[in-house]
Amino acid sequence: MPVLPSPTTGLPQSFVPEVSDDEITDLRARLDATRWPEEATEPGNAQGPALADLRELVGHWQRGYDWDRLAKRLGSVPQIRVEVDGLGIHAVHVRSSRPDAVPLVLTHGWPSTCFEFLDLVPLLTEPRDGQAFHVVAPSLPGHGWSARPSSTGWGIERTADAWAALMEALGYPVFVAHGGDWGAVVSSALARRHPDRVAGLHLTLPVSRATEQDRADASDSERRGLEREDHYRKDGYAYAQVQRSRPQTIGYGLVDSPVALCAWIAEKLWDWSGTDQDGISLLSFDDVLDIVSVYWLTATGASAARLYREVDWRAQAAPVDVPTGCSIFPAEIIRPPRSAVARQYRDLRHWREMDRGGHFAAAEVPDLLAAEIQAFVATLGGLETSPFSGQTNSCEGGRP
Repeated sequence: MPVLPSPTTGLPQSFVPEVSDDEITDLRARLDATRWPEEATEPGNAQGPALADLRELVGHWQRGYDWDRLAKRLGSVPQIRVEVDGLGIHAVHVRSSRPDAVPLVLTHGWPSTCFEFLDLVPLLTEPRDGQAFHVVAPSLPGHGWSARPSSTGWGIERTADAWAALMEALGYPVFVAHGGDWGAVVSSALARRHPDRVAGLHLTLPVSRATEQDRADASDSERRGLEREDHYRKDGYAYAQVQRSRPQTIGYGLVDSPVALCAWIAEKLWDWSGTDQDGISLLSFDDVLDIVSVYWLTATGASAARLYREVDWRAQAAPVDVPTGCSIFPAEIIRPPRSAVARQYRDLRHWREMDRGGHFAAAEVPDLLAAEIQAFVATLGGLETSPFSGQTNSCEGGRP
């Protein structure tokens, strides 16, 4: 593959997200003025979040949610903003104290933010044992504190190229990429387009299409995964069709109504997360509201939805030859059989089916995900023979 030119990149600037009293006052006033619908005509969540469940969540957001805790959490790690290809990109950037640390870019999906990785970061940057990492976790264009594109064209491939430029600006010529959901799609494109830069690719949601033969040969676990994916595509995929076809229409409600935004996002957080032994979501009310609050504070409900319209799925089916590892969590919405994944990711070095966790593994089971990333990177070879040998990670050219 020819070497691709890097997009123009500015100098990284330190950044701290702000949560203002005026924004909180405005949110509470809007919540006070909510006009609630009647209860659904079917029990449970067959038509979406049950009225009682959502009212309880919104009530906590209005009266019990600790905004000071959120502000401290959002500001608990070093962050930057930098212009890449004409767009302001926000990212968490935490360096390890370890001299053998490996650069790692983590990419979130929807409905999520880069702050999903906050509990994962210390486990990767300063682990008790095993490989350490310098962590970069950007906000996707139109998500969080990254800028909102003002024209079309910010799809998967352009975002992948921007990530390569971002890592170069931070002083990381070679790195590992990890992602789930959109993060898996962007990271896969990054590996296809910049194989000389991406030493390894780790995924929790490889989007690989299973053939009839894959289905026939599937193990019991893989068959359950295929059944979950079939159910998702039949009964849980309408949100994607709306965001793909009419992101502006749904965007009016997502940006103007905090309850509409909360219902739109909380439904997926509840449906896609793993559960404990009692069937309770591994994501607490505060976990859910932390994510919803970032979308609300940044008014990115519409801009985040537009990525669904920008993606070219035909391009995402192309093979990947970069060394790849996959960690498959039981409550994940798409769990293709290993045979289907190995056909697309042609250097599949690590595969493990986990016993707990779901779509938001970094927030649900950060300890398991950190160990999996470490285990995969170990397959890339020792430091003397790995793609990182001879690479310095002082990041002098990428301050702050």
